[in-house]
Amino acid sequence: MPRSVNAVASKARRKKIFKQAKGYYGKRKNVYTVAKNIVEKGLTYSYVGRKLKKREYRQLWIARINAAVREEGLTYSEFINRLNKKGIELNRKILADMAMNEPGSFKTLIESVK
Repeated sequence: MPRSVNAVASKARRKKIFKQAKGYYGKRKNVYTVAKNIVEKGLTYSYVGRKLKKREYRQLWIARINAAVREEGLTYSEFINRLNKKGIELNRKILADMAMNEPGSFKTLIESVK
C-alpha cells in the first residue's frame, strides 16, 4: 500500500509561513526553513515590542511632565507627590497631554498643587 501524505495540511502550513514572510529579503521570503526561523524570530520581537512600547510611552510622558513642571520651579517627583496628597487622580498620559496641548490649564493645575 502506498504511503499516505497529507499534502493539503503541509501545503497550508507552508503557505501560512510564506504569507507571514512576505516582503522579506532574499531566501527569507521563499525558502521554507529560513522563512520559518525568521518569522518565529519576528513574532518574538513583536511580542517583546508590545511590552517595550508601554515602557517607552510612560518614559516619554514623564519627560514631558518633568519639562513642563520645571518651568514652574518644581520637580517631577515633587509634583506627583503633591498631586497624590491633594487627591488629584490624573494619570501620566493625561498630564503629559495637558502639558503639551493645554499649557494654560496645566499651569493652573500646578498652581493648585503648590
